[in-house]
Amino acid sequence: KVGNCRFCGRTLAQPFCNLGMSPLSNAFLDETQLSQPEQHYPLCTYVCTNCFLVQLQDYASLEEIFGDNVNFSSISPSWLAHCKQYVTEIIGRLTLDSNHCVVELASNDGHLLKNFLEAGIPVLGIDPARNAAAAAEVAGIPTLPEFFGMALARQLVNEDRQADLLIGNNVLAHVPNLNDFVAGLQIVLKKNGVLTLEFSHLLRLMQEGQFDTIYREHFSYFSLLTARRVLEKHGLQVFDVEQLATHGGSLRVFVQHANTGVHPLSGSVAELIADEESAGLTRAEAYKKFSQQVRDIKLNILEFFVDARRSGKSVVGYGAPARGNTLLNYCGIDRDFIDYTVDLSPIKQSKFLPGTHVPVYAPEKINETRPDVVVILPWHLKEEIAQQLSHVREWGGQLVVLMPRVEVVH
Repeated sequence: KVGNCRFCGRTLAQPFCNLGMSPLSNAFLDETQLSQPEQHYPLCTYVCTNCFLVQLQDYASLEEIFGDNVNFSSISPSWLAHCKQYVTEIIGRLTLDSNHCVVELASNDGHLLKNFLEAGIPVLGIDPARNAAAAAEVAGIPTLPEFFGMALARQLVNEDRQADLLIGNNVLAHVPNLNDFVAGLQIVLKKNGVLTLEFSHLLRLMQEGQFDTIYREHFSYFSLLTARRVLEKHGLQVFDVEQLATHGGSLRVFVQHANTGVHPLSGSVAELIADEESAGLTRAEAYKKFSQQVRDIKLNILEFFVDARRSGKSVVGYGAPARGNTLLNYCGIDRDFIDYTVDLSPIKQSKFLPGTHVPVYAPEKINETRPDVVVILPWHLKEEIAQQLSHVREWGGQLVVLMPRVEVVH
């Protein structure tokens, strides 16, 4: 017994997946820090057998985790296209115009909100990462560098800054005080407003063994069943859901105040709930199989690296995502197996990965060293990255992903 469920308060007793001790996934190191002690935290998830929320316990402070952001989403063309398409569709669906207000939580550097501004719709971003909020302000996106919850929601209401459209993309998993956060959503959303949330889908995570989605910055892992239950507790109703390809399989839920009924309930909600129930997500037994699945994936990954090294191949990485750091640390893949990795983000370049101490360079390094194998660590972007790295094949190099299985990208 390790604590209580962050949603329903029941005692947590059933492990879901134990990935051992791991550093913060975004705690990149300078060269001077390599010889210093490095803080590691338990990376063990549990499933609540009452509400079936999969979750990590709190160890690091929010300031340690989110004080600065090394991941600016605007460096990914496919994500920018995803955001632009969403904005076009939601403006048409809700007939938004200059009389409405769009508020985004975890707004990063403002890459999504700028599309609304260009359409003449007022916006407000909220992001606790100081550097991301500052970048958004420079780009002309009004942004509050604060953590969101009930207190800030009430402040926004008092300032007449409630949301006609409230957006939370890939933020729900990052919230330790889940009930305070969702209660804040209910407060700041206008009576006839719409909330959209995107989050990685627990069902896909379990079906494909996506253990690399688990890291300290992700406190909770949601099925539609559990997300709907959390929202309903705070007077919010899921009226539609879409399944997305982003981040290895995500959901976008459309939410309204439960007592308004402005939007009719889509049949897609009941259909996906039925799929999750059929997969066993309302039975504790279904969650027990995941750990063995993860161990099998780890063995396959280790076999790949051992075989590559024994055959004299040079192996490097592409990308330095949080999910990649989970994978490398859990599998014990350090500089004995991978020479270096590269990343488009200048913030990460000339740094070292947490835990494994693999050096991070600019992408041009690959052309200089012409490795035999390039491992695409952000495997959910493999098509986009494979196009960027198509020239690797010119010298006989291979592009490989490790998840959800080891395979060559053609």
